[in-house]
Amino acid sequence: MKNKSPTLMLLGSGELGKEFVISAQRLGLWVVAVDRYEGAPAMQVADAFEVIDMLNAAELERVVQKHQPSIIVPEIEAIRTEKLREFEERGLQVVPTAKAAHLTMNRDAIRDVAARTLKLKTARFLYAESFEELERASNDIGFPNVVKPVMSSSGKGQSVVKKSADVRKAWEFAVEGMRGDKKKVIVEEFIPFESEITLLTVKQKKGPTLFVKPIGHRQERGDYQESWLPAKLSPSQLKKAQQMAKKVTDYLGGAGIFGVEFFVTKKDIYFSELSPRPHDTGMVTLISQDLTEFDLHLRAVLGLPIPEISYWGASASAVVLASKESESFAITGIKEALKAKQVDVRVFGKPSTRPYRRMAVALARGASTDEARRKAKAAAGKIKIKDQ
Repeated sequence: MKNKSPTLMLLGSGELGKEFVISAQRLGLWVVAVDRYEGAPAMQVADAFEVIDMLNAAELERVVQKHQPSIIVPEIEAIRTEKLREFEERGLQVVPTAKAAHLTMNRDAIRDVAARTLKLKTARFLYAESFEELERASNDIGFPNVVKPVMSSSGKGQSVVKKSADVRKAWEFAVEGMRGDKKKVIVEEFIPFESEITLLTVKQKKGPTLFVKPIGHRQERGDYQESWLPAKLSPSQLKKAQQMAKKVTDYLGGAGIFGVEFFVTKKDIYFSELSPRPHDTGMVTLISQDLTEFDLHLRAVLGLPIPEISYWGASASAVVLASKESESFAITGIKEALKAKQVDVRVFGKPSTRPYRRMAVALARGASTDEARRKAKAAAGKIKIKDQ
């Protein structure tokens, strides 16, 4: 029987959504988890779930009519955002706003806003909607460059193109990794960065914009492999990142947490991407502080106070990846991973594996970020995914 608490509908039910649902239920909300496949992680802890194609406007309308949520929280980009705008016009709270969901659904839209409207410092970039256009754009940008689908998730379809002979392969890889119904890529200048950071930016309904300490991260195949907090930034670099993050999130509006990514070079800092929701690199906050990124997102969405974020020390996360496709498997080694001090593990509960799919994350604290990273990677290395 449904309680009388507000109903929150989560669109996208992966591992980040799972932690967000747990935070929401701790404060008494009724949560409906929606995704395109049954058994998604957030569905396992939600009060109700629906399996639909979230790019189908009629299906979105059906589940909203059925459950009557007061708050709709997108967790992924592949959603019919025109429908979100309609829901917002009907008085539903769309997090952070339908405008933000629409602009960040596609890398081209948010990059145009950042570079052309807000004049933030970004890598040079062009777009292409065919192999021939990509070939011309790559030659204009120069090599090496980075090719990404304008719409994808977890780095799918992203590659570094070192020479003109690699452009065909990059186009085919990008098309294979695209989500949604838009065949378009962005090709951007390769920035020789020293590090990449995520600045979790909390926009409140009332109160100042808050920032979590900067999170460093390392990627492979365009997907995060490990993250750590705090990342090393000079005071001037941090101030510049915060100014850019506030500028772009003020433009997008609403309330909630934004994962704003930057490239850090020796002398400068460049805006890279933005997600209007908890960020995968922010899973480190599950061990680094009292209010995780999921707690912060929820408090901001509900308009609840965030008087302080208390940190527990240098922390890190390291992912556990599958190596092949399977629907019958076991995750082992958790006992061995947890023998180390200040180490924790989260198993996501995904019902199937595929190459490079994130299945779990190891978390650790240490006397320094280097020590925390070593501990997290060692713990992740003990966890194995075995066929049954």
